Amino acid sequence: FSSRRRHTRFRNVTGVQTCALPICSSSSDKAATETPTDTASESASAAPAPASTGPLKIGSLLPETGNLAFLGPPEFAGVDLAVKEINDAGGVLGQPVEHIRGDSGDTSTDIAQKTADSHIAAGVGAIVGAASSGVSLTVIDKITGAGIVQFSPANTSPDLTTYADNGLYFRTAPPDTFQGAVLGQLMAKNGATNAVFMNLDDAYGNGLAKYGIAAFSGTSTQVVYNPQAAEFSADVAKAKAAKPDAIAIIGFDETTKVLTELIKQGLGPNKVKTYLVDGNLSTQAYKDLPKGIMKGVKATLPGVLASDDLKKKLLEVDAKLTDFSYAPESYDAVVLIALAAEQGKGTDGKTIAANLKSVSSGGTKCTSFKECKDLIAAGTDIDYDGVSGPVEFDDNGDPSVATMGVYEYTANDKFAPKPDQFITGAVPAQQ
Repeated sequence: FSSRRRHTRFRNVTGVQTCALPICSSSSDKAATETPTDTASESASAAPAPASTGPLKIGSLLPETGNLAFLGPPEFAGVDLAVKEINDAGGVLGQPVEHIRGDSGDTSTDIAQKTADSHIAAGVGAIVGAASSGVSLTVIDKITGAGIVQFSPANTSPDLTTYADNGLYFRTAPPDTFQGAVLGQLMAKNGATNAVFMNLDDAYGNGLAKYGIAAFSGTSTQVVYNPQAAEFSADVAKAKAAKPDAIAIIGFDETTKVLTELIKQGLGPNKVKTYLVDGNLSTQAYKDLPKGIMKGVKATLPGVLASDDLKKKLLEVDAKLTDFSYAPESYDAVVLIALAAEQGKGTDGKTIAANLKSVSSGGTKCTSFKECKDLIAAGTDIDYDGVSGPVEFDDNGDPSVATMGVYEYTANDKFAPKPDQFITGAVPAQQ
């Protein structure tokens, strides 16, 4: 069937530098009567079902296990913190929000399917997750087909932009048209002229590599590998044959094995400039590699820097946190879902979806659930700007404006932001 998604026109990312761009919005995005515009929901709008006014139930579909398990703790912490603050402010429609925790696993298991089934049976209005684009693509039909909002804090595959989802899929992370542009331009700006892009073979890896290569101004070679492989000697041999002066690795936890083989074949970070991305930026994964080998490695990660205040609050939720990646995006996903339910006066998926774009743009700025909730109660159209930055959904459920950060390793288990290399701008359209 036809998809509601249509492309809007974006500015291109032109350099790795700080450049705050104006955010344009329209007051026509009024909320309570706005409905998704795909064929299915247009037909349903002729005789809309009454909105559910029961307690808002939010299921999480985030990695406790699998190859992105290192991203799970900050994402769960972001969800839990948001739920706590929402309930401290009186909840949604006068009732506490319930978080039903759930594991996503990865694409090598059926854990996500089982978790989605459990959440659907529990009557959730929205599911936060998955972190992996590949995992989301395995459950999106089931979730959105059940009339439930799927809201990812970390999906970046461009394949999800135009996916036929009944207008029920949203994300706070930008698609990899943006990260790819920043990655490719960063490598060129650092002097690379002959780059190898090594990526895992899935929607995330192939999409990010595509846009990274497109933005790189020199010669490039792509090496696609199976992330489940026992070893990567043949893949690294292909990279070595290209004689690169820079290597970008786009992967998950198998990146440690890839780096080990690169070092073995003389292409380690101490020999060739190396770049990572959000899927493998970790403080723990590389600590057992040769001492100091990661120093100088750079990585891209969507989102603004988590503030000290937010980090303090997240550590109160989970004192063991060492990484805050995608915690702000997870927090904002929950707050936006709650505000959409509050504004639409319903806790079902379709009501939430119909109001998400409105609460993110075009009204009076507000930066916390309580502040925004009070404005809604006064009849004011709101524009929530979150801890992950300005959140304004386009017609695809994607953020139309995003921030990309550049980080650099100072030791095998430590990386730091490069504040002068953060960029905020409009998200480029797919090519």
